[in-house]
Amino acid sequence: MHTIQASEFKAKCLALMDAVATTGEVWVVTKNGKPVAELRPFSGQRIDSPFGLHRNLEIHGDVLAPLEDGLWKALA
Repeated sequence: MHTIQASEFKAKCLALMDAVATTGEVWVVTKNGKPVAELRPFSGQRIDSPFGLHRNLEIHGDVLAPLEDGLWKALA
């Protein structure tokens, strides 16, 4: 995996996108030395889960309905 500073990425963005599409390599964009984004080849697949990587998470009940009195207590 390669890394590139955000300022350099800005200048070379289109060329890097072409390179990633051709080689399949992943680039990590850094800002002030910290990773902030990845540039990777598009897989063409959509993530089925609305929770991203949390594919095993399940919703039970109506999450939009108001809570009943007494079910929610704020920590003091």
